[in-house]
Amino acid sequence: MQPVATPEEMAAIDAAASEPFEVLVGRAGTAVARAAVDLLGGAEGRRIVVVAGGGSNGADGRVAADRLSDLGAEVTVLEAEAAPTAIPDAALVIDAAYGTGLRRPYSAPATDSPVLAVDLPSGIDGLTGCPLGSPVTAERTVAFAALKPGHLFGHGPDHCGEVLLVDIGLDVTSLRTELVEPSDVAALVPSRPRDAHKWESACWVVAGSPGMEGAAHLAARAAQRSGAGYVRLSVPGGGVLHAAPLEVVADPIPSDLTPPDGLDRFAALVLGPGLGPVSGDAVRSLLSSFPGPAVIDGDGLNALGAIDGPLRDGSTVLTPHDGEFERLTGARPGADRLADTRAFAVRSGAVVLLKGPTTVVAAPDGRVLLGASGDQRLATAGSGDVLAGILGAFLARGADPLEAAAAAAVVHGLTVRELPTTGVVAGDLDRCLPELLGRLGVDRSQGGSA
Repeated sequence: MQPVATPEEMAAIDAAASEPFEVLVGRAGTAVARAAVDLLGGAEGRRIVVVAGGGSNGADGRVAADRLSDLGAEVTVLEAEAAPTAIPDAALVIDAAYGTGLRRPYSAPATDSPVLAVDLPSGIDGLTGCPLGSPVTAERTVAFAALKPGHLFGHGPDHCGEVLLVDIGLDVTSLRTELVEPSDVAALVPSRPRDAHKWESACWVVAGSPGMEGAAHLAARAAQRSGAGYVRLSVPGGGVLHAAPLEVVADPIPSDLTPPDGLDRFAALVLGPGLGPVSGDAVRSLLSSFPGPAVIDGDGLNALGAIDGPLRDGSTVLTPHDGEFERLTGARPGADRLADTRAFAVRSGAVVLLKGPTTVVAAPDGRVLLGASGDQRLATAGSGDVLAGILGAFLARGADPLEAAAAAAVVHGLTVRELPTTGVVAGDLDRCLPELLGRLGVDRSQGGSA
């Protein structure tokens, strides 16, 4: 996982550094110079322009300029405050004007040359990723010690290009926010043991209503393909399940969600996809009667309405998009999505998965994990139902709720990697799950019993 620090947290880490400022700047500037050489395929004879501000970002850029000059590059350093409105053609422009501490609008000089940004493209808010003026658009960004929210949220990803995180010797162990990468998933999701029994990872899906059978099917099938050994699908009121997955056990429950006996046999509950209009009391009652971890999604969230206090213990995962978040909290997420999601998790006593281009998963204890593996192809009807099913399976396999939610978000994003750039529908997403989880190193053991 990659650590993530807000500008305020990064300032505190810088202030607590055990090594002199000059040493840290030397390391950062050298890392920028290396990135420039890598980007250009060499430095000798290359014309490089460095736009340097007056703070630590500018100091990093000046060290990089010295290192590149030593390697034979023709380097020009421009002061950010006096830089021209346009930069003449160069092999590379290094943006070292302003970093995460920028609080005022900045208009970057125009350039047609490739840009390498130092820590964060100048003109991007380090906390939110929102533009401050006219930001630089970089081909690559060299970040130090920790990623910043501005690399991941808002317009930040559009301006950062490829982000290279470099360790310069700062202590970031106090940080409570991390970006989950695909290589982390295997460590977050328990493998099913060789002697696994289907009931050890059984998942109960309560979903669907007339006209919304597809949501139930998508969630149930994604749970199956993500390693739930047994999936029971219950449609309230006994709705007809057209073309339900053959392997799913259909067992309807009453419209008021009165639970059947034997709930303790299930390792996880998925409640809400396509559920239709149900009462909040019914959802809360079912949730309180279920002894294990639960995912509340879609119409389950709509039924809950505003949550002003603890829902139950931290084994509940809420999966809102922005509109559902507003119904649950009274306000849409603001620009600081990290803070808003964390605050709601603390207040609700639940793990909160706030969907978005970068998904935020917050636990009641303040820990936050991020997922940024997907793209716009996931913005299709039913996609969230697939995510709920993946998450339900990971909970049924015994994953910690925070880690299960973050891993599910990353896996969900990866399902589109091999799909066409347009025309993707939710039914396409679960097909690759078994192979994808295998590539990620999940389920390293083989075999089992019925």
